[in-house]
Parts: sequence; C-alpha cells; structure tokens
Amino acid sequence: MSFVTGAFRSRLQATFTGSDQGSPAWVDELEQGTDAGFFGPGSATWSVHGGQQTIVAGVRALLVQALHPGALAGVADHSRYREDPFGRLAGTIRWIYTVSHGDTATATGASNWVLRLHERVRGQYVDGHGVTKDYAANDPDLARWVHLAFTDAFLRAAQQWGEPIPGGADAYVRKWAIAGRLMHVEDAPESEAELRAQMDGYLDRGELAVTPRTREVVRFIRNPPLARMLRPGYQALFQGAVSTLDPRHRSMLGLRSPGVGPVEFPVARTTGLVLDGIGAVLGNQTGTERAALTRIARLEREAGSPEQPAA
Repeated sequence: MSFVTGAFRSRLQATFTGSDQGSPAWVDELEQGTDAGFFGPGSATWSVHGGQQTIVAGVRALLVQALHPGALAGVADHSRYREDPFGRLAGTIRWIYTVSHGDTATATGASNWVLRLHERVRGQYVDGHGVTKDYAANDPDLARWVHLAFTDAFLRAAQQWGEPIPGGADAYVRKWAIAGRLMHVEDAPESEAELRAQMDGYLDRGELAVTPRTREVVRFIRNPPLARMLRPGYQALFQGAVSTLDPRHRSMLGLRSPGVGPVEFPVARTTGLVLDGIGAVLGNQTGTERAALTRIARLEREAGSPEQPAA
C-alpha cells in the first residue's frame, strides 16, 4: 500500500509542479525574503489559495479563459500546451503561489518575468463579432479577462469546497486585485459585485465566442494526457469544475453536469471526496505556505517582535 501511495504522490507532484523529486527549488527559495508578502497568514488570499480545491479552480479558469478568442489565440499560437501541457500548468502554479506566499520583492519579480515573456505573445484573432483584430498578451483588456477568470474560479471553488473565507468573498477579490495590478490589469475588481459585473460585461458586449479552436481546447481540458491512475479522479474534478460554471458560460461551452434527464448527479460531493483523497496523500498545506511561514517566523525572530500580517 505504501508503494501505491508513493507512486500516486509522485504522479501528482509531477503533474502539478513539474517535479517528481520532492519540492521544487523555487518553493524552497520562498523561505528567503525581507517581509511577509502582500497577504500573509490569516488573509483571504491564503485561505482561498489553500486546500486542494485549487485544482478544480485551475480547471475551471482554463475553461472560462477559452471563451475569449483573443486570450485563446495567445495560448494556441504561442504555448506548447499540446506537447507539454503540464509544463505550462507548472509555470502558472509557480506564478500564483509565488505572488500568494512570496515576499513582495519576489512576487513583483515573478510578475515582471511573466510580463516580459508575454511581450512576444502577439498575433491576430477573430472576435465575437467576426472582426479580425490584433492581440498582445499584455493588452489590458486581455489581461483583465485572464485575471477575472482566475479570480472567479478560485473564489467559487473555495466557496464550494474550501474553508470559510476570512472577510468573505469581497475580501478575497479586493486583496487579489493586487495580483491583477502586478500584471498591469486596469480597474481590477475589488468586490464580488464588481467581479460579477465585469465578467457579465464581456457577455453583454458579445466579446466571448466559441470557435473550433475553443472546442479543441475544451476537449483537451476534458481529457488531458494524464497518468492512467489519475484519470478517474480527474474526471470527477473536471465535472466539479463544470458544475460551478456560470450557466451561460457552461451553455456556450456545450458542457453540462452529468445526470439523468433533469436530475443531476451529486457532483459536488464526489468532487469533495476526490479532493479529500488528494489531501490525504499530499497534505492540505501547500509547500509554498510552509516556506512562507518559515520566512515569517525568521523575520519575527530577527525583529524581536511579531510582524503583523496583512489582513
């Protein structure tokens, strides 16, 4: 049994971090730094970005991002998601958790590094009205859609499967707006109502669309090239992600929760059981959170008095 658990743990770590040899070096490096970071223990951000429900959030965010033809064009034209899907996933995870748990200089540096990578992500796409437009990954409008998709996905997953959020949904949206500003997002929402209004705006303006490219990406997300032992659990997580989608987004993507006729299966419960199983194998505290706590404890010792974390 321990051999099976070890193999499962190794597969999970390789999928989510790009390394099956324990903690990646960048995680351990988060122990270094000169402050508690933009957020800190007890913050809404640490709460929402902790726990295994973030796996579901990542799947959901990718599905929603695929509805914007401009954002999707950047992924399809410039990423190697087909050849190395988990390499891209590991890179995204690294940015999210560096900003969440790193000190402010490291979080800012990681964001600037991503912005520099995005400078070459340019091309053309056909928008929701059939008009050909130029795109650049660092365009404020495209950056905003990506930020909205991530914020909404992580919030909804936490509300469904996570612990109560300190300060509620508004606190998370307000604090994670810092990450948006680091990525040059203009007018990042600072409340749940603003988040919903901005996302609705893309629908109301007809900027979202489903194309053959969208359907190709959705098929890939539904059935990625996972190790065989991970596939059954992933299908439960995928259905969990689908169940939390805005019904309008779900309809556009041609997805629905499994069921018989109008009666849906208890997807949320099944997803929760899978997440509990993953937590039993990997633990419910992320390595980046442990590294951040080590850094903060060191800073407190050096200062001689406790450092007050961000609210």
